[in-house]
Amino acid sequence: MNRDERDAQFTDFVVGRLPHLRRIAYALTGDRHHAEDLLQTALAKLYVAWPRIHHEGGEEAYCRQILVRTNIDDLRRSWRREWPTEVLPERAADAAPSIEERSALFDALQALPEQQRKVVVLRHWLGLSVRETASELGISDGTVKSHSSRGLSALETLLVQERHD
Repeated sequence: MNRDERDAQFTDFVVGRLPHLRRIAYALTGDRHHAEDLLQTALAKLYVAWPRIHHEGGEEAYCRQILVRTNIDDLRRSWRREWPTEVLPERAADAAPSIEERSALFDALQALPEQQRKVVVLRHWLGLSVRETASELGISDGTVKSHSSRGLSALETLLVQERHD
């Protein structure tokens, strides 16, 4: 494969899957700016690996795995952590959510512990199997099942509380 073919194939993949990959990154991070950074890093890594993985047909799974693992790496770096301050910086107002229930679900999803959130996003939002989820996160099938069960239970509790508030 020459460079022009490689670039064309990669560009076609990115153009076709960008909104979906952006939603995954956003669900993993909970922050639009961090999601964009995460996605750009993942796409750069995907581009480097493109000749090797493109012929195997696992481009999207490979990209999801890069997103999850890069997010884990970012969380482990102390310089990326947020530090509390007395005065919060001004922020632009977020666009109004188009669907109230989706917003409530997303808020509840962000309240979950990190690993539960990742499992719930991969298993129930993206529809991956237990085995695929375990493989992408580098954990056992049983751990996926327990995080999934606990995460769904916590989501249900949070959403029921929000309805009553």
